[in-house]
Amino acid sequence: MPVTEMWLVRHGESVANAAATRAEREGLDVIPIELRDADVPLSETGQEQAEALGTWLDAHRHAIDVYWASPYVRARQTLALALGDEASATTVIVDERLRDRELGVLDLLTRRGVEHLQPGEGERRRRLGKFYHRPPGGESWADVALRLRSFLRDATEAAPDSPATSVLVVAHDAVVMLLLYLLLPLEEESLLEFAASHTVLNASVTHVVRTDAGWDLAEFSSIEHLQREGAPVTVHPGNPDVEPE
Repeated sequence: MPVTEMWLVRHGESVANAAATRAEREGLDVIPIELRDADVPLSETGQEQAEALGTWLDAHRHAIDVYWASPYVRARQTLALALGDEASATTVIVDERLRDRELGVLDLLTRRGVEHLQPGEGERRRRLGKFYHRPPGGESWADVALRLRSFLRDATEAAPDSPATSVLVVAHDAVVMLLLYLLLPLEEESLLEFAASHTVLNASVTHVVRTDAGWDLAEFSSIEHLQREGAPVTVHPGNPDVEPE
């Protein structure tokens, strides 16, 4: 049976999210993180958010047939903490196509850093637009969408004899946005307008359902579980290459 319901979860706050916010506030050019992006773990706040996500999962576990996760530590850690005692007994499909967007020469640069250290890229980004701008050594949003098209074919078009109809994906803010771009579907302009006014919050849940007419957005970036459990709500809108000008 084909999948008819998807829950899209952003990882909890990472130590890099927190460091990036401090670097922007302090006017630094470079975010002081030595770890490679794939190895960045959750912050203490992120761990608390992931545990609060577990209360949401407790109420929905019966409706989820398959779990997918980005291979990056912060995503896998979020799902493991949310699953709690069930983590070791739960099969999670880790898929590299769900990894965060790669930034190439803009990696670890703040908005100020892009203008100071890579001014040509800042200008090229403004000319090409966020969807198609590919920093040297990195990916554009269009590049990420391309690998997610492949992922969706595997994740939503299950074999005829498969009972799976609902999946949960734990990944990154750009991945959630671009999955919506593909599923709803949206065009470049409508995607960027939506992204400019909507933030995929840490440990939030976005819900999409398939109808006879296509996929519908049932809920975006819900954080009721965080508020109910008293977990901190953090606003980290992503890297400077995808923030609205």
